[in-house]
Amino acid sequence: MKELDLLLHRSFSSSTNESALFGCGGLFLEQSVPKSLVSSTSASNSSVSFPRLRSSRRGKGFLSVSLSVKGSGGGFVQESEGFLEKDGEGGEGKEEGEERAAVAVVAAVEKKKKERVRGAGAMNTTKHLWSGAVAAMVSRTFVAPLERLKLEYIVRGEQKNLFELIKQIAATQGLRGFWKGNFVNILRTAPFKAVNFYAYDTYRKQLLKVSGNAETTNFERLVAGAAAGITATILCIPMDTIRTKMVAPGGEALGGVIGVFRHMLQTEGFFSLYKGLVPSIISMAPSGAVFYGVYDILKAAYLRTPEGMKRISQINQQEGQELNALDQLELGPTRTLLYGAIAGACAEAATYPFEVIRRQLQMQVQATRMNAFATTMKIIEHGGVPALYAGLIPSLLQVLPSAAISYFVYEFMKIVLKVE
Repeated sequence: MKELDLLLHRSFSSSTNESALFGCGGLFLEQSVPKSLVSSTSASNSSVSFPRLRSSRRGKGFLSVSLSVKGSGGGFVQESEGFLEKDGEGGEGKEEGEERAAVAVVAAVEKKKKERVRGAGAMNTTKHLWSGAVAAMVSRTFVAPLERLKLEYIVRGEQKNLFELIKQIAATQGLRGFWKGNFVNILRTAPFKAVNFYAYDTYRKQLLKVSGNAETTNFERLVAGAAAGITATILCIPMDTIRTKMVAPGGEALGGVIGVFRHMLQTEGFFSLYKGLVPSIISMAPSGAVFYGVYDILKAAYLRTPEGMKRISQINQQEGQELNALDQLELGPTRTLLYGAIAGACAEAATYPFEVIRRQLQMQVQATRMNAFATTMKIIEHGGVPALYAGLIPSLLQVLPSAAISYFVYEFMKIVLKVE
C-alpha cells in the first residue's frame, strides 16, 4: 500500500499548478486484496478514495478509479465507483442482465402504448358507428310516410294514384298509419347505415394505403362503396325481411317483430330470413358504389375549387377557436344536403328494379318460391317493364330528403363526436 500511495503522490504532485485534472484508471487485483481496503490515502496536495470495492468470489477482479486533482487546497476526489468481476465474464453477464432489463422495460412501455392505441381505436370505431346509426334514425323517421307509400306500391301492388293512396291510409289508419313499421325500419336501417358508412370509410382508406396514391381515385371510391354495400347487406338483411313481412297482407296478425321472426323460423326455417340475399347484393353493390362514389366525387371536385380551398383554409385557421359543428362542415350545410340528395337519387334510379325484385322474393312462401330470374319474368309478364319501376316516384321523393339528411347528420355527428 505504501508503494501505491507513493506512486499516486508522485504522479499528481507535479500538477498542483493546474486548475483541475481528472484521471481515470484501473488496477487488476489479486484475491488476496481484502475488502476492507483503506478507503483513502492522502498526501499533502492529494487524496485517493476507494469507497465501493467489491471482489469476485473466484479469480481476479478489476478496480475502476476516477481521480481529481485540484489546486493547493484540493485533493483527489472520486468520480465513479469501481467493480470487481471474474476475468471479465461477470461484467459481460451484468451487461446482458442490464440489456435484458432494458428490453423488458421497453417491451412493457410498447405494450401499454399499443393497449392505449387499441383502446382509442375501439372508441373511435364506436363513435363512427354511432354517427351512421343516428343519421339513419333521423333520416328514416323524417321520411317514414314516403317509405310507407313506396312499400304499398311494391308489396301490395297498389294501382291508385299517389294522392288517392294518401287519403286511403289517412282514412283507415290515421296519421300514425304513415309511420307504421317505422320502429322496425329503424332497427333495420340504423345498424345497416352504421355498418355501411363505417365500412366505406374503412375500405376507402385501405385501398388508399394499398395504392399508395396521395388521394383516393374515383375507381377506388366506387369499389369501396360496392364493398360497403355488400358488407352491410349480408349483416342486416334479416331485419329487412321481417319488416317486409310485417307490412305485407296478413302481417298484422303475426304479432310484431318477435311474432314474425318466430313464424318464419317455424314455417320456413332460419335461412328464410335471407330470402332475396342475391338480388339484394346485386342491388346494393352498385347502389353503394353510386351513392358513396357520386358524393365523394362531388365533394372532391368542390374542394379543389378556389371557393372550396378558401373554406378549408378558413376552417384550419380557426382550428384553435371554438366553432360550432355547422361551421366545421367542409362543404357547409347547404352543399352537404344537396350533394347527399344527388347521390341518393342517382343510386336509387340506377338500382330500383333490383329493389322491386328483392321485395317480391321476400314475399314468397316456401311452397311457391321462385328464383330471381323467374320472379323477374313474372313481374314483367304481369305489368311489363314499367312494373320493375313501380313506385319509383314516391321512392325518389323519399330518397332525396332521406339521402340528404342522412349525409348531413352523418357529417355533423362525426364532428360532434370527434371521429378521427
